[in-house]
Amino acid sequence: MRFRILFLATLASTLGACAAQPAQTGSHAGTAATLYARLDAAVARYQAARGSSVENALAEGNAALDELKSAATQCAATRGCDDARFTAAFDQLLRASLEPVHAGVVVAGDTPDATVEAGESSPVLAALPESGRSVALLKGRQLSEIIALNDPVKVALQQWLTQYRPNLMQAYENYSYLRYRMWPEYKKAGLPEAVLFGILAKESGGKVHAVSRSGASGPLQFMYATGARFGLGVVDGFDQRFDPALSARANAAYLNEQLAIFNDSLELVLGAYNGGEGAMQRLVARRQDAGFWDAKIYFELSSETRDYVPMVLAAAWLFMHPERYNLAFPKLDGKPATIALKAPASINELTVCLGSEGNPNGWFRTLRNLNPSYEPQTVIAAGTHLEVPEKVAASYEKLCTSGKWLELASDLQAAVLPVAAPGTTRATASRTRSYVVRKGDTLASIAHRHACGSSSELAGINHLKAPHYDLRIGQTLQLPSVCARN
Repeated sequence: MRFRILFLATLASTLGACAAQPAQTGSHAGTAATLYARLDAAVARYQAARGSSVENALAEGNAALDELKSAATQCAATRGCDDARFTAAFDQLLRASLEPVHAGVVVAGDTPDATVEAGESSPVLAALPESGRSVALLKGRQLSEIIALNDPVKVALQQWLTQYRPNLMQAYENYSYLRYRMWPEYKKAGLPEAVLFGILAKESGGKVHAVSRSGASGPLQFMYATGARFGLGVVDGFDQRFDPALSARANAAYLNEQLAIFNDSLELVLGAYNGGEGAMQRLVARRQDAGFWDAKIYFELSSETRDYVPMVLAAAWLFMHPERYNLAFPKLDGKPATIALKAPASINELTVCLGSEGNPNGWFRTLRNLNPSYEPQTVIAAGTHLEVPEKVAASYEKLCTSGKWLELASDLQAAVLPVAAPGTTRATASRTRSYVVRKGDTLASIAHRHACGSSSELAGINHLKAPHYDLRIGQTLQLPSVCARN
């Protein structure tokens, strides 16, 4: 561990020294091709040094960094030389320095050093260690440098560890099964997985079909217009904001766009995600060089945003370092599989017949999350392929293709609540009221926003056909009178 820290410190000082070198205009110490060759050789030398003895690694590593620094300085003064290639090389070496590759450096039982945050303690990362490098880095900087453990973040940590602890654990379980759909999109965008988890935990708790009262929808809670801006539309009646992979891709694109605008300030970007980028840009423009925690910014924000940002940061921090807070995330096998339905069945029926096999909480949320285009009561045709965790595939064959649990599930599926057809009598009219469909509405979002029944119940009242329950802007729906008027 001490070896890794020294390498990081040496590399950081080299980066700073190189950035401080003034451009020597007119100096042409070598052609661009020659400098690129020196770059490649220095990188190879540095990487080779990491596999040798500690003393040799330090000597060779420093020599390689000196050579890289010299070539980078000359590149800045050489016409046609792309200095971005040198910046990328420094970033590559910084990331490589976080990997425990030397057998004599990190051994079982080593005491973790708080100055190096690799995120390797997370059970998710332990299961898939190749992500350890990316989880802790944002634009080449460690999250430990970016996330300030100030009082607002500490308050958020306490909240996650006390009254919101069940929410955090549920979010972790949901994310573990969604991970293979969402994390690749963040990885391709070069963003830390911990930030994805932090946003997911705060926004929806990993419930793919979450809809806020303001109309924000999906696991990462996109408003309709923002989602459309980043490619989330309505296709064949399905709102793509509910698709975990597509929403993660859109979220990553949004964050990278805003990181460029806010000079890689994660706190400002998260504030913009919650409170609107336009409002945040105007606020920052009036207060040059002020960060998110600066009183000139912080106290101008809404209380919701002042709460949102530290809660996301705290969830990300706990994702990386649960052991520091006496927190034990469950070790869950999120390996994906598919099943082909041998008989027609709904998500509800599958949940009932699977019972608690492999999960004491049941599989309803996971099945819904992984197959977001199906409403839970909708009967899905035989032969349809559904995404499930691998361990569910075996349980399906055992429990849901025949036998008493399948019979029980079918019996419960057949039960329906009595519903009067709208508009036939005065008594019937008194039990319903009208709602006009707006842009971005889905039947699920209407039911959720007005706290009245399920999508299937509203579909029955309005004679809408499964599975998509197509709606038109301006269409009038009948809602039960018990629904909230909002």
